[in-house]
Amino acid sequence: MTKVLLLNATYEPLSFVSLRRAIVLLLKDKAEVVEALERQLRASTREMPYPLVIRLITYVPVPRRVNIPVTRKTLFARDNHECQYCGTSRSKLTLDHVVPRSRGGKTEWTNVVAACESCNRKKADKLTPEAKMTLRRPPFRPTYVTVVLLGQAQGNEAWARYLPV
Repeated sequence: MTKVLLLNATYEPLSFVSLRRAIVLLLKDKAEVVEALERQLRASTREMPYPLVIRLITYVPVPRRVNIPVTRKTLFARDNHECQYCGTSRSKLTLDHVVPRSRGGKTEWTNVVAACESCNRKKADKLTPEAKMTLRRPPFRPTYVTVVLLGQAQGNEAWARYLPV
């Protein structure tokens, strides 16, 4: 199913919606097309651009969930599916505790990173300096947009312009 990026009236990314939902919002004049493919969608009585990104006409207040749980899926989305030690993109990523659990480290956003299996084995239960390794970027508590939207936005340059890195 084709996804369309839905922006708030302020161009803040809200979510991905199905193509069908995007068309309904456009036909009801609740949204406008911001980015579209060159090809057109055709019906018996009308023609419209094929939307990639749409923006709501009126602002919608959005409550954000403060505590996003640490899971493999959300962690890998936050770290862009890359090892935070060597930078390789691998399908066999693992969750690594910067301060190992054997030394009192907790499974929380500021203490876990995505790591490839070889880097995780090399680090073992050592602290990063003890293993003579460095993090490419420090672990951080992600926002809703970082986890939910970036995890789904792989491979579309039009979406990348509206999503924070």
